Amino acid sequence: MLARSRIVAPPGWSRWLVPPAALSVHLAIGQAYAWSVFKPPLESSLGLSGTASALPFQVAIVMLGLSAAFGGTLVERNGPRWAMAVSAVCFSSGFLVAALGAATRQYWLVVLGYGFIGGVGLGIGYISPVSTLIRWFPDRPGMATGIAIMGFGGGALIASPWSAELLDAFGRGTPGIARTFLVMGVAYAVFMTLGVLLVRVPPDAPPPDAPRPAAATVRVSAHRALRTPQFWCLWVVLCTNVTAGIGILEKAAPMITDFFAGTSAPVGAAAAAGFVGLLSLANMLGRIVWSSVSDLAGRKNVYRLYLGAGALMYLVIALVGDGSKAVFITCAAVILSFYGGGFATVPAYLKDLFGTYQVGAVHGRLLTAWSTAGILGPLIVNAVADAGKSAGRTGADLYTTSFFIMIGLLTVGFVANELVRPVHPRHHEPPPEEEPAAVPEKGAAP
Repeated sequence: MLARSRIVAPPGWSRWLVPPAALSVHLAIGQAYAWSVFKPPLESSLGLSGTASALPFQVAIVMLGLSAAFGGTLVERNGPRWAMAVSAVCFSSGFLVAALGAATRQYWLVVLGYGFIGGVGLGIGYISPVSTLIRWFPDRPGMATGIAIMGFGGGALIASPWSAELLDAFGRGTPGIARTFLVMGVAYAVFMTLGVLLVRVPPDAPPPDAPRPAAATVRVSAHRALRTPQFWCLWVVLCTNVTAGIGILEKAAPMITDFFAGTSAPVGAAAAAGFVGLLSLANMLGRIVWSSVSDLAGRKNVYRLYLGAGALMYLVIALVGDGSKAVFITCAAVILSFYGGGFATVPAYLKDLFGTYQVGAVHGRLLTAWSTAGILGPLIVNAVADAGKSAGRTGADLYTTSFFIMIGLLTVGFVANELVRPVHPRHHEPPPEEEPAAVPEKGAAP
């Protein structure tokens, strides 16, 4: 049932049914961005510090990158239905193990379930539809992957209020947290199964509603891609772009509160939560808008925008400081739209450089840049802010140094993007051999 050969699309199958299948997985695993909802009840009921309560999320992001890197080849070999099924099992069972940990007050089980097991589901699920979507939409790969990856950015918009409502209904102690994890695990299993059943791979012949460009000649395996400078340039590009975005995203609420604490119009908790929601919306919309733009403007040009304009946004925030809320919010939203757009555009960028041969496996290996950035971005912002507080700084001064560090990182990423060139033919795989024509038997009629 899970084999690639069992999910070849029949004649008349619409390729527009594939993005909803991918969305069913990405909207579910996008719950990871809503982990902060569980931090306060876990801290109060288990006596955890803020650093300890962030551990499941951090482990999940690290496992996302590692499982995507090491599982990418299996995803390519076994097909999207197998990958989506593995993702659904790991992600849902991770919630169930976390529920057991909360019920028994064993926090290590929460870390193991949500972070380690669920993180494997995150990584496999994240890359599961990428190569399939690119093959279904060779004429608009950026738009296709943007639709699916948009779900990962928008999953928190659903999961955050839903988690809060469940905690309010069940209670914010460990029994309520356990029941919330249990309900979410079962619900996500059902929701992700819809995508597992719906997904199809294209037949060898192009479907009638999928216009195809000239046949691609680039065929680079995942193993050979690691030996190219293009892969490592893109690794730096993705790492710097993600670092710049996740540095704001991880500390969004306390950052805007600290920024305007000493002004005549301080930001309250409700307004800070609204700011987080706005950034999530910008993250989600950036994934579909900018990736679609890349189909018209080109991948390199769009990454010039992400990195160059992103550095400019950080410079504006650093210079204006707490002088204008509108400027701060606008610049932060633009940076987060570039953050989301970078995730959605990179699969199409990889397809342009390495072809569709093993693009899912190449993408998985590239996501180790996300794991690195997931540690680097929050570390920079939090370390600078903590050092500033120790030195007696307040307000915008707590973050100015980290903003200039982000500008430097984005500049490095901009240079790396400029160094990207077409992959040298020596790295290409030979084209698939054509089957020889049948030779008529001796004496047979011609």
